[in-house]
Amino acid sequence: MVPTYERALIVGAGPGLSAALARLFAAEGLAVGLAARNVEKLGRLAAETGAALHACDATDPNAVEALFARLEPALGGSPDVVVYNASARLRGGIADLDPAAVARSLSVTATGGFLVAQAAARRMLPHRHGAILFTGASASVKGFSGSAPFAMGKFALRGLAQSLSRELQPKGIHVAHIIVDGAIRSETRPDPEDAPDATLDPEAIAKTYLALLRQDRSAWSDEVAVRPWVERF
Repeated sequence: MVPTYERALIVGAGPGLSAALARLFAAEGLAVGLAARNVEKLGRLAAETGAALHACDATDPNAVEALFARLEPALGGSPDVVVYNASARLRGGIADLDPAAVARSLSVTATGGFLVAQAAARRMLPHRHGAILFTGASASVKGFSGSAPFAMGKFALRGLAQSLSRELQPKGIHVAHIIVDGAIRSETRPDPEDAPDATLDPEAIAKTYLALLRQDRSAWSDEVAVRPWVERF
């Protein structure tokens, strides 16, 4: 059986992948909600997709709960697809990192994912229906030098996704973690002329999320990785 979804929320919305997801979901007929700390940058995307905009600090439990409460009338009900796409990159040597900044980075990348997933699950469980998708990165599976906070956050988010998939999938809620293993193409980061397809096309990545939503529940994936085809493994 392939579940049918009607309403999608993207948390940590911005240009690139989030915008590609919003356009694809809207084209598929889903009502779309976009949440970010700063929604002023999302006006053009909202006009294009008909998305509802809501400012939200995903690290604040009260703000997350208020986000879902505000979304219900805007979308015609609680979202049955929730994508957590927020993260905070922080670079620096271990001897120089500010502990408060590291804590903030972990809060955005991992704790926010927990809070959003918790709010979503509370609404999905009574219906035994829904999908929660987490956006990972290369840092989800390998920590790079000078990028310990980002790796810590993404490893934690992956662990959250694995735990929730085992808890929630038997209750009808599809949980999946998508490892975006490479740089995402954008206007400010195009492919080099001598290396076409060196980056990931955000529109193509979005199709992977849609493919997860179209999976028959007898064969759900709980993790997929996407990377440029020219990458040497």
